[in-house]
Amino acid sequence: MASTVVPAIRVQREDFDVAAEIAALTEGRADIGAVVTFSGLCRDEKGALAALELEHYPGMAEAEIGRIATEAIGRWPLQGLTVVHRHGKITPGENIVLVVAASAHRQAAFEAANFLMDYLKSRAPFWKKEHRADGSEGGWVEAKEADDEAADRWKTPDK
Repeated sequence: MASTVVPAIRVQREDFDVAAEIAALTEGRADIGAVVTFSGLCRDEKGALAALELEHYPGMAEAEIGRIATEAIGRWPLQGLTVVHRHGKITPGENIVLVVAASAHRQAAFEAANFLMDYLKSRAPFWKKEHRADGSEGGWVEAKEADDEAADRWKTPDK
């Protein structure tokens, strides 16, 4: 039953291992029929970006991700859910975020992972600063309207 699922939420500086996170979520579980993962990586923006620096308020970021994860568990019949989001200076090619959604069936896992990423991208309390390859600071990254629109599609009439 979905109400017994407790999401694993971590905000950390260290990198994560996608395969190890999947293994930890599924070990010994015969009730899981589908695992959907999304891993977001830092892009180099066609060679212009040296690093992306992510800042957050400790405690607040975890609480907000936990709120979003709990909403996903209430919407879809999940057997497990893991969300890992990094902070600090991240260079192109490195992991930034991971969502692992497990369910008996693929549709619930796909939708839950998609929902979580839409909300993480637009609503999670992280701030991104670009460090340019030419040594300059690119400034703080503004939220994109497309990310807000993607999250808005999940709104229910009572929200």
